[in-house]
Amino acid sequence: MHTSLSSSESQCCKVHVSLGIRSYSIIIGPDAMEEVVFADYVLGRRVMIVTNEIVERLYFEKVVQNFREFQVNKIVLPDGEKIKTLDGLNIILSALLEEGHDRTTTLVALGGGVIGDVAGFAAAVYQRGIGFVQIPTTLLAQVDSSVGGKTGVNHALGKNMIGAFHQPSIVISDTTTLRTLPKREFAAGLSEVIKYGLIADRDFFNWIEENLDGLLGYDLNLLAYAVRVSCQIKASIVSQDETEQGHRAILNFGHTFGHAIETFLKYRDWVHGEAISVGMLMAMRLSVLLGGISETDFDRLKVMLERCGLPTSPPLSMTIQDFNLIMTRDKKVIDGQLRLIILEAFGLATVSTEYGDSNLQKVLSFHCAS
Repeated sequence: MHTSLSSSESQCCKVHVSLGIRSYSIIIGPDAMEEVVFADYVLGRRVMIVTNEIVERLYFEKVVQNFREFQVNKIVLPDGEKIKTLDGLNIILSALLEEGHDRTTTLVALGGGVIGDVAGFAAAVYQRGIGFVQIPTTLLAQVDSSVGGKTGVNHALGKNMIGAFHQPSIVISDTTTLRTLPKREFAAGLSEVIKYGLIADRDFFNWIEENLDGLLGYDLNLLAYAVRVSCQIKASIVSQDETEQGHRAILNFGHTFGHAIETFLKYRDWVHGEAISVGMLMAMRLSVLLGGISETDFDRLKVMLERCGLPTSPPLSMTIQDFNLIMTRDKKVIDGQLRLIILEAFGLATVSTEYGDSNLQKVLSFHCAS
């Protein structure tokens, strides 16, 4: 992966997700919302914009100007993971039905990962599938959840357990929106950026390490570059394995541990990227035990996460037994065997069932207070 910053980062660029008839582009850069002709991605005459109460105040008027020639409705949901449920899904479906939307409607997700996931799931199931546009406004959504077609909601017993694959017609990642992110949400997004360096591109990890102060300072050129490279890595992986039958699972590095934390906390208190921060460190510890990663690299990751202000230990109240119980219900369990993502080397991830339960228990003992 080429990891030198070019002057083009101050302009919009395009990353292609190659999936045959479901292929689409990701438009990345400052003021990307103003660069795209939205009408090219709307099938009929009607649009439903789904957003939350915070993003609606910041960006709805800007976005709706791009749909002046269409009949537009909007749904404004509460902010946060608490709406990513079947009840939240039903709010969207009920609004679509009450307003008489048909199969030619295009649903637009304007917001972060929660909005994209639940709105995308609504688009997947409403009248067996309608058009869908992603306009992610958080770093985490721009580099991860808006790309690849995973949609869904949480269940009390597990994260993202109910959902569907439904690709958008376009993803519009306007990096100027990142400047309005609270520091906590911004740092949470950086955890997913760091993940790409760990699983696929050591040079990119080195670049993040060298430019972390600038990224934390909301430098738009650096951010556009980080989003572009992250999307290039994810697009390449998704193009090979759209529905996660194999290789795509490496994108879940740290997520089995992280999702267990989110489930334990009932999707409160921590945001997704914070749980993934700890989850990646736990997966890194397992990789150390298996010989793929050195203690020095483990320490590099921990220092980087700490510089971002991200947690590096599970909640104090979460026990080894809690992890073991919750992880048995993870989506990556097949025929009773939990698959985990480990690093065979820095920048080279693999899906494994050969990690050994004794090593997994050592990881949990290392990170858990009890």
